[in-house]
Amino acid sequence: MKPLRIALTKGRLEKDTVILFEQAGYDCTDMKNKGRRLITEIVKGVFKIEVVLAKAADVITYVENGVCDLGIVGKDTILENGSIFYELLDLGLGKCRFCVAAPVGKDFYGGYGFKTIATKYPNVTRRFFEKKGMDIKVIKIEGSVELAPLVGLSDAIVDIVETGTTLKENGLEVIEEVSEISARLISNVASLKLRKKEIESIIAELGGVISS
Repeated sequence: MKPLRIALTKGRLEKDTVILFEQAGYDCTDMKNKGRRLITEIVKGVFKIEVVLAKAADVITYVENGVCDLGIVGKDTILENGSIFYELLDLGLGKCRFCVAAPVGKDFYGGYGFKTIATKYPNVTRRFFEKKGMDIKVIKIEGSVELAPLVGLSDAIVDIVETGTTLKENGLEVIEEVSEISARLISNVASLKLRKKEIESIIAELGGVISS
């Protein structure tokens, strides 16, 4: 049988995941010495996992289309892009939160008429404000979202907040939390049925590290 294949978000989450797998007893030498390779491997005895390194949104695409059995990706990407897969485990990595932020002292929820929200996450934003029954206009921003209210493009933003320092330095403040975020282990629907024992073993190993 071919090795189990896992898609992993490149960057900081990649490094944190290596530490997690090493704590679970995996040899990650090949992955740490990958150079520019985008496909590498981690091993534990005779058990081998093929690792595919990709951008966050692509991790979901690879899992949903069945070319990867598992994926490790942030809850932010899942909420914005996810649909057909199983979310198996909260890995507790990269903890932060989605927040609504607006200029300091501004009564964002006051007044009448629609509000304009700038964000990199339009789906998350629309769902959040729809639940509130608010009439909003969403503007998608690719770069620094904090700039939008400063130049008058939006009334507020929805973005990922870790420490809040960037908001503070740009005269913004959190006015409401949308949801908490951390990295999650996800699975292709078919893989969870066909390779159930292997996947459950990984869940148990990683879960044991997280809870210890």
